[in-house]
Amino acid sequence: MLNTEPNLAAPDDFYEALLAIHQDLTPEQARIVDARLILLLSNHIGDMAVLRQAMERARQGITPAGQDATITIRA
Repeated sequence: MLNTEPNLAAPDDFYEALLAIHQDLTPEQARIVDARLILLLSNHIGDMAVLRQAMERARQGITPAGQDATITIRA
């Protein structure tokens, strides 16, 4: 089961570290870093059911290209 409750001991520290790994990168390099991070964390989780829940949750509220561009952000 996907845990969507706050679970980071220091969320601000995580956010700072996440921003730091993108520093001085081109948008393309940043997308590569993001993809690598996703793959590393997905491997660490290792549970396909949880990963599918996370992917579905991440996609919620995102309208496909060419349609109304409304975006809803949820944790």
